[in-house]
Amino acid sequence: MLDAWLDYHRATLLVKCEGLTDEQLKARSVKPSSLSLLGLVRHMTEVERSWFRRVLAGENAKPLYYSEGNDDGDFDDVDTAEVAADMQRFADEVEHCRRIAAEHPDLDVTGRTRRGNDVSLRWIYGHMIVESARHNGHADFLRERIDGRTGD
Repeated sequence: MLDAWLDYHRATLLVKCEGLTDEQLKARSVKPSSLSLLGLVRHMTEVERSWFRRVLAGENAKPLYYSEGNDDGDFDDVDTAEVAADMQRFADEVEHCRRIAAEHPDLDVTGRTRRGNDVSLRWIYGHMIVESARHNGHADFLRERIDGRTGD
């Protein structure tokens, strides 16, 4: 059930991006926000990496889009981004994270956050579903602003 809900929200984000040009995917919401559909895809790529790879699997998976001096690079640095590469990176990251989760059939297995807190795979799933759903709400507003399209 947790896999299915998370996959639903992963797919929903991609549906919000379907049929748009690179420029539309990079279009910002309203000032002062730097929010864009591509920024959301890049952000969720980082979120997948963080919770499944770094926290659960203990991998040293470096950030792709942000750095210590550029905390919001996933959102802010989309103007020169390569859309196709970023979309593929999201798909690849999701597949990698699915494999990690499948390797841990016990939802009570824990990983350690950078702050030293232990969190279970069950908690990670819950957090991922909530964060994905929240950002899909943002994506819905962004898409509606671009071309009026709404829905799941």
